[in-house]
Amino acid sequence: MNNLYNGQIPLNMLPVGKKAVVTSLTSDGVNRRRMLDLGIIDGTEIEPLYKNPSGNPVAYLIRGAVIALRSDASERILVSIL
Repeated sequence: MNNLYNGQIPLNMLPVGKKAVVTSLTSDGVNRRRMLDLGIIDGTEIEPLYKNPSGNPVAYLIRGAVIALRSDASERILVSIL
């Protein structure tokens, strides 16, 4: 996979069924706080489970919970594929 982030890709580019680990958050303010509150921190394993046919939102497995994120939020989460 080609990327611009030194081995990292935005979460919204991760294919369904592939696992990755969170490497950084590029959002700030309220959106960053929400991601942190959901447990999306550096080192968190994350896996896309289901994608809406329209592509938005996507259901992710995060710390044992299934959480739906829109692409505007998931594109601000950088991950490394496992």
